[in-house]
Amino acid sequence: MASNSNEERISRIVDCAQDHFGQRVDKVSAPGGEGRSSFRLHLPDRDVIATLRPNFRRTHLEAFVLQSLSEHCDDVPKCLGVVGEIMFQSDVGTRRLNQDIVNHDKTGQLDLAAEAVGGIFRFQSAARKTNLAEMMPYLGANDEWVENFVFAVDALQPWSTGIWSKFDRSAACAMMDQPMNQFVKWDCRSGNAAIGDDNVLRWFDFEYAGMRHGAEDFAWLIGDEAWPLEPDVMVDIMIDAWDPDCGHEISAYLEYMSVYLTFHCVQRFKLIVKEAKKRGWLSKRRVRKYDDAGVHPEFAAHICKVGSYFSAQSKITAPLTRNFDGAERAFLEIHRDGTSLKSA
Repeated sequence: MASNSNEERISRIVDCAQDHFGQRVDKVSAPGGEGRSSFRLHLPDRDVIATLRPNFRRTHLEAFVLQSLSEHCDDVPKCLGVVGEIMFQSDVGTRRLNQDIVNHDKTGQLDLAAEAVGGIFRFQSAARKTNLAEMMPYLGANDEWVENFVFAVDALQPWSTGIWSKFDRSAACAMMDQPMNQFVKWDCRSGNAAIGDDNVLRWFDFEYAGMRHGAEDFAWLIGDEAWPLEPDVMVDIMIDAWDPDCGHEISAYLEYMSVYLTFHCVQRFKLIVKEAKKRGWLSKRRVRKYDDAGVHPEFAAHICKVGSYFSAQSKITAPLTRNFDGAERAFLEIHRDGTSLKSA
């Protein structure tokens, strides 16, 4: 049934594309796997990406975002039209950042990381030249979301010590209450960027875009468990690429990002543990190929290392550093022993 349903979706997309572009579709491939919403359509003269999401409103919002940003920067795909529930966009390349970056030496990785960070600053700057701030939804804008985000630190307890009483949850929640006046892509994991034939890195998948502080996009990149660069190196790259027109003073910006990243790392950690218990550990190659959750013990240890570094940057989250350190040790041991969480 699922296969037939997927075939029907592809057939619908192909018919729509051939009518929209006035060309035949020679081949269809699924860059993110058959179950995803986007497909690569191979036309006689180019490749395009077709997206058919379950929520057509998100598709139309994403199309509006791409049209708006493309007028002011070249760091995102170009919207090639929307027909009903289907959006067509330019193909930004087959070399996904999460896979490509591990094929480079240290210098190459630094260059790619700088391009990724610079691209985020540029598309955020582009957004400030549009009316997106008036159109986009606010993200994480209620007390319940913030409390769930902050209180999730309890998930670290089984893998470390108890949460220290000096951790002030109220202060952490208050830190999350920031002006929401900057466009953010959201979900800036490295699997959502690609390098094209022109060797330009571009970000794609703006389905969940909205308004928030702005640092969240960098948190998604640095807090990507499959991202190979060390957290202190990423901070240096951010400082080098800093956009003084972003509306924030850099030290306050970096402190907020550090606190936010601390809790973001907890969310990624929870997802890894949940998926490992359900599916067992996956290979790093599979994780990168399908842009999957980082269900590998070394990825789990890495996200704890990132959480440890950033929690230590603010007195608000410093009491959590020992929890991240303990969890990191636990998962490095799991990796050494080859232990499965599937039956846990």
